[in-house]
Amino acid sequence: MTDSGSVIDVEVPASGAGCAECSAAGGWWVHLRRCAQCGHVGCCDSSPAQHATAHFRSTGHPVIQSYEPGEDWFYDYRDGAVGEGPELAAPTSHPEDQPVPGPAGRVPADWQSHVH
Repeated sequence: MTDSGSVIDVEVPASGAGCAECSAAGGWWVHLRRCAQCGHVGCCDSSPAQHATAHFRSTGHPVIQSYEPGEDWFYDYRDGAVGEGPELAAPTSHPEDQPVPGPAGRVPADWQSHVH
């Protein structure tokens, strides 16, 4: 992975349990990604709204980490590298009882026809 020291802040907490924009708009997501620089939680590129990538495009924050329970990989938008990184501030994933896709009650029955 590209030198990511200046774009990872291990002390900033995650912005919440779900995608910030989807939560505000009543939307849903497939998987979640966390910005390693500011803690913003956004939905993955398989999700209808792709807010994690939109966050990178609007802020320039290039490194994300999976926000799924049991996953700790990082992704760098600058070069497409997937790798390891430092432990970020808690929480490191959405709640384990939160369904995937999620959140409960907002995922349409035909959700698979909406993914990218």
